[in-house]
Amino acid sequence: MKIIEVEDYNALAKKASEMVIKRVSQSSSLTLGLATGSTPLGVYEHLREDFINNKTSYKSVKTFNLDEYVGLEKSNPNSYYYYMYKNLFDHIDIPSNQIHIPNGMAKDLEAECQRYEEQIDQVGGIDLQLLGIGVNGHIGFNEPGTSFDSITHVVKLAESTRIANSRFFHDLSEVPTHAITMGIASIMKSKEILLLAYGLKKAQILYDLMTKTIDERLPASILKRHPRVTIIADKKAMSIIKEKAGIND
Repeated sequence: MKIIEVEDYNALAKKASEMVIKRVSQSSSLTLGLATGSTPLGVYEHLREDFINNKTSYKSVKTFNLDEYVGLEKSNPNSYYYYMYKNLFDHIDIPSNQIHIPNGMAKDLEAECQRYEEQIDQVGGIDLQLLGIGVNGHIGFNEPGTSFDSITHVVKLAESTRIANSRFFHDLSEVPTHAITMGIASIMKSKEILLLAYGLKKAQILYDLMTKTIDERLPASILKRHPRVTIIADKKAMSIIKEKAGIND
């Protein structure tokens, strides 16, 4: 694992976007794995600005989102489909048929999971996967206890995850209880992974990730087995790691 420490969230978003833009510019056909939530918002803002200013093209890019809530229509402002179009896809030149997001309204959710996993395999896997990390160590919506062998599946969301995500809803009762998520094995098939962490609320889990053994109780710990993982973290997220190491800024 390579760790890049940056000053603050703005620097994190800029650094991550620069890495994405570099990969897009270098490849005639790139497959990106994309995340949602508050962490990547700044990244997508920089990608939009770059498209306006530098015309970086996404016409040959394919994207696969990590997850989607079960039971939310695409038109629901809290669906990840809505999120992705609002924050990125409506502002760049990516063809709609190259965008892939799990269908949380599918009548047969198990079949949808299988279809999604097969689509990832059909394009040769994900070249660069963008990840956040939950305060309980989840990646995607793979909660503690999820098998490291899991592929795209339906998951029951942990209460801590629902509470964390309730800030996007009117109240906790509106937060879906289930989601479709790429599995841990699906994520690990990515050729390169970029994990983003910022703020004091992520300091403890980032320390745990770096110091604890690989264990399904800490889903992100499996990333230690991946050959190409870069973590970008701000000073606050790095604070406990540095404190334990006796490093003072």
